[in-house]
Amino acid sequence: MRIDLHNHTTRCNHAEGTVDDYIQRAIELGIDIYGFSEHAPMDFDPHYRLAFSEMQAYTDDVLTAKERYQNDIKILLGYEVDYLPGHMDDRVLKAKVDYLIGSVHFIDKWSFDNPEFIAGYKNRDIDEIWQAYFEATEAMAKSGKFDIVGHLDLIKVFKFMPKQDTRLLAENALRAIKKSNMVLELNAAGLRKPIGEVYPSRSLLEVAYDLDIPITFASDAHTVEQVGFGYDKVISLAKEAGYTKAVTFEQRDKKLVTF
Repeated sequence: MRIDLHNHTTRCNHAEGTVDDYIQRAIELGIDIYGFSEHAPMDFDPHYRLAFSEMQAYTDDVLTAKERYQNDIKILLGYEVDYLPGHMDDRVLKAKVDYLIGSVHFIDKWSFDNPEFIAGYKNRDIDEIWQAYFEATEAMAKSGKFDIVGHLDLIKVFKFMPKQDTRLLAENALRAIKKSNMVLELNAAGLRKPIGEVYPSRSLLEVAYDLDIPITFASDAHTVEQVGFGYDKVISLAKEAGYTKAVTFEQRDKKLVTF
């Protein structure tokens, strides 16, 4: 069974293509379960996300498509929520969805994965940046508000790598993810970035497997061409780490399926 739970729409202001375009491409690729997880609204960084005023329209878009394509593919509704204390909103956190992805895109409101702000790496200690990223990820997991960890180790995106072993830097975060019963997504978007590898890395995925942390799959598509991107590589990585099953969701409930 092919699963792809992390995908976007034009309502985030930095994606292209209609909901129908994405779904039709997913059907062409033989994807069985396809999830939309738009960048959730918040009162910070509004240009890269859905507006609060568009939440109902986004929901209607996805649920209408879910019904229209019900004989061809299973469509799920979710949000990708930025973990940013003081800026998360109950309108999102308590929304009626199939799942919530918790993602860390900010360190002290610095958008570290945005090319516009790459200069921020120049005056910072790389190991300290990585430590701060995984501390935020640990806090996100401990919050108990989310179902899926979005692109774990996103901090590697521009290839600014730490001197310390990433497994040690991520250890507490991974243990918090396990304790909170969250699911780790294998996100192919890293293959399109300077780092050129899946999120998370093979070494972190192996630790996750040893901790019995379940996984799911994500192409993180922002264009129709990115739907299903890198799927074979992601599946191979999962199998090499020892996984044979992945998680899908319905109304925040998990279900394990063989891939």
